[in-house]
Amino acid sequence: MAARNKPSLDTVDEIFSLAVQRFRAARLAYGHGTTNARDEAAFLILETLRLPIDRLDPYLDLRPTAAERARLLTLIDARVSLRLPAPYLVGAAYMHGVRFHADRRALIPRSFIGDMLADGVLPIGDAGRIKHVLDLCTGSGCLAVLAALTFPRAHIDAADLSASALALARRNVASHRLSDRIALHRGDLFVPLRGKRYDLILSNPPYVDARAMAKLPPEYRHEPRLALAAGDDGLDLVRRILAETPRHLTRHGALICEIGRGRARLEAAFPRLPFLWLDTEMSEGEVFWIAGKDLA
Repeated sequence: MAARNKPSLDTVDEIFSLAVQRFRAARLAYGHGTTNARDEAAFLILETLRLPIDRLDPYLDLRPTAAERARLLTLIDARVSLRLPAPYLVGAAYMHGVRFHADRRALIPRSFIGDMLADGVLPIGDAGRIKHVLDLCTGSGCLAVLAALTFPRAHIDAADLSASALALARRNVASHRLSDRIALHRGDLFVPLRGKRYDLILSNPPYVDARAMAKLPPEYRHEPRLALAAGDDGLDLVRRILAETPRHLTRHGALICEIGRGRARLEAAFPRLPFLWLDTEMSEGEVFWIAGKDLA
């Protein structure tokens, strides 16, 4: 009797139900574009089948080919057994509908700064005055691409210490046909930029403190440690960025930086700096804005 009631797994709906059940039973960790088992399963299925990722419902009755079905079941099993985040399994991640290539050479594309760029909520006044932008610690290049889309008249520099991350960034820049507007630089923070100045510097640097690093779920341990770990208090890179930024901003330039849960530590370390905290629907006190004149 049990065998007759076993799902046939012929339709997307049945495969989706299986995935959600297995993900919940395995108590997976999320945070790489989704926040729960249903959204993770939907993303994995839609991206694997090369379907629009905004809604699963229109495709629930779809019957994948035998090869597609086998591929989906393999990926579902890998998500559970290997605890690999779904974007690494399918090789892609999305930020506000913009698709990026994703693999283990860089962090999976995600940032509250990306939300702010897409939603147009940055306190910049006239966006047309933004002509030179720097994406510091660019990783996959996702913020550089979003900045180029947000500021169509701007030239973007993007810098990272990791050669492998920059190779992935180069692929993303090329995919969006932005190679003429985004220049990639390898080096330690501002070192490769030779005194250039910018109207806007944005950065999603490593900011995970030592205690949090020790407790990272398996999913996050697949990402490059270089892109996550930032010393005992998580501020190693941020301290350097704050110290060096004034030499690289134009007269009316500003820095926007994501620091995760480090707000209290940052404010204690720099009590005289007037940080402006920018929130999103999903974050509070994790991204600060500061004008260059307040850093000088």
